[in-house]
Amino acid sequence: MHYQYKTNGTCSVLIDFDLEDGIIHNVEFTRGCNGNLKGIGKLVEGKPAEEIAGILEGTTCGSKPTSCPDQLAKALRKAIAQ
Repeated sequence: MHYQYKTNGTCSVLIDFDLEDGIIHNVEFTRGCNGNLKGIGKLVEGKPAEEIAGILEGTTCGSKPTSCPDQLAKALRKAIAQ
C-alpha cells in the first residue's frame, strides 16, 4: 500500500513510501538534503518497517527536536497502525 506523510519541523516536507507485508519500498522525500535522503531511501529498501522505525526514532538534526529520519520513523509507525 502507498503512503504519504506530511513532515513537521524538517527541511523535507513530504515522505512517500510503500509498505508490502510490513516491508518498506520506494521511499522518496520531497525537499531536504537530496543526497542524504536518497541514501536513507536506499538503506531502508526491503527492510521491515518496525525495525527501521525503532532504529530511526528519536534522531535529531542540529538543535531541532526531530529530523528527516525521525519523521520517517513517525510515518512508518502511523502506517503500521493503520
